[in-house]
Amino acid sequence: MVDSRRLDLLDPAEVARLGGIEIVAQGVVEGFLAGIHRSPFRGFSVEFTEHRAYQPGDELRYLDWKILARADRLFVKQFEEETNLRAMILLDASRSMAWRGDPARLTKRGYADRLVAALALILLRQRDATGLMTFDEAVRQVIPARVKAGQWTRLVRGLIDTPDGLGTAAEAALRQLAGLLARRGLVVLVSDLLLDRELALTALRYLRHRGHQVIVLHVMDPAELDLAGPPEVRFRDPESAASVVVRPRELAGAYAATVRREIAGWRTACRRHGVAYHHIRTDMPFGMALRLLA
Repeated sequence: MVDSRRLDLLDPAEVARLGGIEIVAQGVVEGFLAGIHRSPFRGFSVEFTEHRAYQPGDELRYLDWKILARADRLFVKQFEEETNLRAMILLDASRSMAWRGDPARLTKRGYADRLVAALALILLRQRDATGLMTFDEAVRQVIPARVKAGQWTRLVRGLIDTPDGLGTAAEAALRQLAGLLARRGLVVLVSDLLLDRELALTALRYLRHRGHQVIVLHVMDPAELDLAGPPEVRFRDPESAASVVVRPRELAGAYAATVRREIAGWRTACRRHGVAYHHIRTDMPFGMALRLLA
């Protein structure tokens, strides 16, 4: 039986044990929306185009009351493609995303999959066309932004069908995405950002220059923030197989300072160029992560 408590506020690993991506995401979204009473994502990019005569079945919230008062006729406001915006979510599926420090916790990829599914469900429920692109050293899945029935199932299937890859080529994925977006919309990059910062920022700046709203979700495992372990241990890069033997106790201070600088560097660079940046740990309840986007 699914836990009756607010799933979006429970420990992510505890929630994930309730079922697959679909079950977790739906439970998280139900709790999240019940908690805030409305979607925080509405209004990113609503583009009004014209009025049209009211037809039975149209949503009353789109009625133009001023015209009704002035002309005693019912008109509704019509928006471009009758959707608030077109959103594309980019998910980093590289090998480093498959890592976790605690075997009882979700991997970065496992956490990101569920967060992406929840975010997509919220966007689709408010009639925002939503698509997905997954990538490692190459683009693996491209699901165009749609709002039609069955789109969320297609997005979740895209997540499930993307295996853990090898290296990371975020810049190539971002540039390919720019060519797919015919008009301004929302772009969300979900990654551990273990990639070439300058190349990625160049592509992110280009998307901003094209008028897109861009959000970066920097996913990290809590164990990545501090260096710990036995007196001497070998660390191996999951994407290059390079390894190094270190004494964690001797390097803990310098390591923590380096990680803090890296996070601060991403935050500063993103905000300098009008890109929203959010640092998300995989022990953060999904509802708290979603609330950062409000």
